[in-house]
Amino acid sequence: MFDWIVITSPEAASVFLDGWRKAGFPEARLAVVGVGTGQVFEKVELENTKLSIDFVPSKANAKILAEELPKLLNGREKVLYPASAKASNELEMGLSARGFEVIRLNTYSTEAVKFIDSSILEIAISSPVVALASPTAVRAWVDVIDVSTWSGAAACIGQTSAVAAQKAGLKRVFYPENPGIEGWLQSIIEALEETQGSKVTA
Repeated sequence: MFDWIVITSPEAASVFLDGWRKAGFPEARLAVVGVGTGQVFEKVELENTKLSIDFVPSKANAKILAEELPKLLNGREKVLYPASAKASNELEMGLSARGFEVIRLNTYSTEAVKFIDSSILEIAISSPVVALASPTAVRAWVDVIDVSTWSGAAACIGQTSAVAAQKAGLKRVFYPENPGIEGWLQSIIEALEETQGSKVTA
């Protein structure tokens, strides 16, 4: 039914796999946003059958995925996009502009923590660096700090989160050119080195 199933987060991958198993393991052509998301599928092995990932963009973000997803030869390709209810519409807008028919399913959501122990929050706010893995995490962080007085640095997993951090008013924002865990770790180290004024080794 779908020419592509496009997955943009590890959580979306896990939710998709649940549905895929319940549907009887149908064939699926997968595109994933990056290596971290793809690793969820690499761990899946059912009756010696692995889901294959048919496309990963040159840079791990929705904009590049929308620009680079291959067109097939059967006309107006149909794309299933299972996503967080809070994910932006950048991917489906980009794919639609290229002629893909996109069906988005909001399969999960993220919610802010209802209660944070004040002593833990105090430690977090006084930390020199906060590591942020999504625009949702950025929004949750700025909800608990005073942006105008917070002097820490934000180490973001990629450009999308970094742009959200800058728009939210965070002044010291670090992020890797290529999103992913290794680049994120390097950005955390760079942020620590700047805030502490000394070399940090991982």
